[in-house]
Amino acid sequence: MSIFSSFDVNASGLTAQRYRMDVISENIANANTTRTQDGTPYRRKVVTFEQKEDQTPFSRVLNRKLDNYSGKGVRVSSVQEDTWNEMKKVYDPSHPDADQDGYVLYPNVNIVEEMTNLIDASRAYEANATAFNASKSMAIKGLEMSN
Repeated sequence: MSIFSSFDVNASGLTAQRYRMDVISENIANANTTRTQDGTPYRRKVVTFEQKEDQTPFSRVLNRKLDNYSGKGVRVSSVQEDTWNEMKKVYDPSHPDADQDGYVLYPNVNIVEEMTNLIDASRAYEANATAFNASKSMAIKGLEMSN
């Protein structure tokens, strides 16, 4: 593995965790959104990662040399709506989105869980940034020794 491969791995981790933090922020911002464009309450979104493939069939066929530079690391595989957690049903007959019985459906966003996920994503981002800087320092030291 070359020094540049480590840059690719760390950069993919930084990008993926930044995207995860954006989705978590969207969940927190919409924790009380009872009506979206389609008329239903906001549903929590969850980001899923997967390992990047070392080779793609396209690059393998066209140019084997490209595989030396293809990305390694992690990528966002999907962003799904959370359908396994129930929406919160709150009695509030004065709310404009209340049903005929006076209940309002609120999003299935748990602020404590989202903040915990945000801290986790932030720490993973910091770890990738630290690893990136360590790789950069090693590359600079290697260039200094060659002089």
